[in-house]
Amino acid sequence: MSQAELSDVVRQRIRGLRQARGWSLDALAARCRISPSTLSRIETGHRRIDLDQLVGLARALDTTIDQLVEPVDDADVIIRPVRHQEAGLTTWVLSRDETRHGGRLVAKMRITPERRTGPGHLAVHPGREWFTVLAGTALLHLGERRMTVGVGEAAEFSTMIPHSIGALGGPVEILTMFDQDGERAHAESSGGGPPG
Repeated sequence: MSQAELSDVVRQRIRGLRQARGWSLDALAARCRISPSTLSRIETGHRRIDLDQLVGLARALDTTIDQLVEPVDDADVIIRPVRHQEAGLTTWVLSRDETRHGGRLVAKMRITPERRTGPGHLAVHPGREWFTVLAGTALLHLGERRMTVGVGEAAEFSTMIPHSIGALGGPVEILTMFDQDGERAHAESSGGGPPG
């Protein structure tokens, strides 16, 4: 990315953050102690942004300089999931490694009736899990309960309750999300594969 392109991205981010907060040019200018006309020229590209102005703008917009100047790249947007397969379960992790460690892991899963679930195959670990069914019918074992989750329905539960997710009557595809504790527990128990 050229310096001119990066400058345009920074200007767009400043204007976008200001507008998202519902602030006028005057309101942001007062917060970062620059004149509204200078801020207007910065946003429109008629004036270069000085480092001290960038520091003040980042502080006023409750962001960091790093976030304002972070380059835009397709590699930062496009995720090419790798397929992980085991008996009755295929998983595609849809989160970046960098984002997984600080928050939630998102994965698409295809579960077939061959997957061993239910009593004798229930997992327990710290965390929470959420999933929605994209196709088919999921069979959720949650403690003593057995529930079916259909297309368009979702389930959310504490993973401290013994649980497993299987397929009922044919393959099921789900989009699942679980927190850092759940991701760590599943990685340890399945050799790197996501939840279940």
